[in-house]
Amino acid sequence: MLLDRYTNSVLRYRWPVLAIATLIMLATGVGALSISVTNNYRIMFSEDNPQYAAFKALENTFSTSDNALIAIAPKGGSVFTREALAALEELTRAAWKTPHSSRVDSLTNYNHSRAEGDDLIVEPLVEDASALGKGDLARIRKIALESADLSGRLVSRDGRVGGLAITFVLPDKMDAAVRKINDYLNATLKKARAKHPDIGYYMSGDVIINRAFTEATLDDFFTLGPIVFLIIIVTTTLLLRSFLGMASIVVVIGFVVATTMGIAGWFATVFNPANASVPTIVMATCVAHSVHIITTTLLGMGHGLEKDAAISESLRSNAWPVFLTSLTTAIGFLSLNYSDSPPFRALGNLVAFGVGCAFIYSMTLLPALLSLLPLRARRIPSDKSLFFERLGAFVVKRRVFLLMFVSILAALLISGIPRNELTERWAHNFDERYQYRRDTDFISRNMTGMIFLEYALKSGREGGITKPEYLRKVEAFAEWCRKQTEVTHVQAFSDIMKRLNKNMHGDDPAFYRLPGDPELAAQYLLLYEFSLPFGMDLNNRIDVAKSTTRMTVVLNSLSSRDQRDFDERAQAWLRANIPEFAAEASGIAMIFAHLSLRNIHGMLRGTILAMLLISFLLILVFKSVRLGLISLVPNFIPAAMTFGLWGYLIGQVGLAGSVMTAIAFGIIVDDTIHFMSRYLKARRMGLSAPEAVRASFRIVGQALWTTTAVLTLGFLVFATSGFEASRALGVMVAITLVFALLTDFLLLPTLLMALDRKK
Repeated sequence: MLLDRYTNSVLRYRWPVLAIATLIMLATGVGALSISVTNNYRIMFSEDNPQYAAFKALENTFSTSDNALIAIAPKGGSVFTREALAALEELTRAAWKTPHSSRVDSLTNYNHSRAEGDDLIVEPLVEDASALGKGDLARIRKIALESADLSGRLVSRDGRVGGLAITFVLPDKMDAAVRKINDYLNATLKKARAKHPDIGYYMSGDVIINRAFTEATLDDFFTLGPIVFLIIIVTTTLLLRSFLGMASIVVVIGFVVATTMGIAGWFATVFNPANASVPTIVMATCVAHSVHIITTTLLGMGHGLEKDAAISESLRSNAWPVFLTSLTTAIGFLSLNYSDSPPFRALGNLVAFGVGCAFIYSMTLLPALLSLLPLRARRIPSDKSLFFERLGAFVVKRRVFLLMFVSILAALLISGIPRNELTERWAHNFDERYQYRRDTDFISRNMTGMIFLEYALKSGREGGITKPEYLRKVEAFAEWCRKQTEVTHVQAFSDIMKRLNKNMHGDDPAFYRLPGDPELAAQYLLLYEFSLPFGMDLNNRIDVAKSTTRMTVVLNSLSSRDQRDFDERAQAWLRANIPEFAAEASGIAMIFAHLSLRNIHGMLRGTILAMLLISFLLILVFKSVRLGLISLVPNFIPAAMTFGLWGYLIGQVGLAGSVMTAIAFGIIVDDTIHFMSRYLKARRMGLSAPEAVRASFRIVGQALWTTTAVLTLGFLVFATSGFEASRALGVMVAITLVFALLTDFLLLPTLLMALDRKK
């Protein structure tokens, strides 16, 4: 037999096999030195993402949107004091020196316009704060809190918190630039805290979240990876009761992970929190192959076989199931290529490659190692009843009750699926161990929202933005937005024109309205632009042709679903009132708000395709439509049970949930294949369905339990991740694995005994 000849060759030439495997691992593994970690959160978006394309078009029309927002909160309760304004003034000057900064807008350098005779004076709101008197402070407070531009954006409406925003122009290779920016700002704030201990400083924004991405990625790499490795060592040692067996698994894991990460490096894979779990998942999944081979080897030695004979028998009985499980697992992970987020595609491809490596090393390196090591196994008395034999007998005896019990339990849990809401809060993807999350929460609660929706409002003609009819439409939309409870601030071009109209009429409050003469409005705008200092122009608000203006709507800390709902309401209002403005909002927040939705639609197609392929494969392998369909039940139900339980306990499914099914399905089908392979082998030997079930429990029960325990504990480690997508993914996959073992042990056997009664 070909397999016997192959096994004999591996055992006979075990030293050359070990040497060749080592050379392959070293040759590929050296590529891991080229692995890079990015802090660019935009890597989450694919180039064909329509929201991302719209956002890039917005940036091309106006200016870049990469920013940092710094808030100061004096302990005295007001930002309108000499000390607080002086601190903000110092911080504003320092902010201009930030690497790659192009603009700084703050409460102190705000371009306040006023009339002085026939002249328009534009000057910073605060100059030489340390010399201000009480009257000056009162005037500044009044102007700031009444300003539509400042209040709710760069100063809280109660005047307790003030801030500044820095805009950046980042290079194409932005990782180093982001590090420099964060290092500079952190050093600046450290000095500011030392000089002004009675003022709290908080920092958020796009560039800051980039740094948080790097921190989360490195945490998952260097913290969770070693923990999973330790869990695998401890768990396999306890369950296999063989130190040398565990050592063999550790060696195989090392070879598989080194090869996989080496290939990742050779192909210039860039890691971020979404795919930083690749080595950990590869580590957990490759354990399954080794555990099945080692468990069967130890079982054979326990029944009196010589070591090499037991290894040969183990490979003979496991080669086909291990190949099938490798293939189905790879198909499951490859379905992640339907994800809308490139990092998840990289995750799927690398883990699929790692599963292939695990199969190859398990069939070459592992038997060679087992043959070389002085492996020992406890002798199993022929009259001793093993635990899984007793479990098999119990399942056979109580099969009717168990079938009803598991079916009812599954139905109850699955009924919780409609309770899930497809949404998430992107800022909350980082837990409170990260400074970014704590500062963002403070700024959102105390000064302004951190969700920015951008609307490009087109006039339809060059120079059309100063036409009265256009300005009235912009003002109407801005006022509608301000009336919505979710909105904390609206920055609209119409507010600038109303302020200029008041300025040009001697600052008479009665003229705080839109100018009625288009030529006069154009002159106001031209005069104002000429008066602005360098670096503080309106290019971030109006396009070059003066045909389009940018309106920014700032929202509270809303879930992605609530953000989509708000924009849908805005679009409905625009279609009914100003149809020429009707276009989906842009901005980073909106891209993330749609990402989960787009991802779940893509993954639905990918998962269905993977399920169809695996279903066809199982029917083909088992040579029976009936048995193939029966084997699908314990593969489909666990994920549905998990989503149902999640609906009862959490009720919110985000980006992690959209890829969980594909990952879990690829893994849980392994146990079904091993159980079904043993069952069919026993049936073909002439055993009845109940007898075949008992034989399957006796042979593969221990291995299924061991692999499930290792994989579950491995994925549960992700529950400690600081990145919500990784945390939710780990917990959901772990729960699914437990449900999969439950259905493989209690539902699959009872279905087989009920439906497979042919002799």
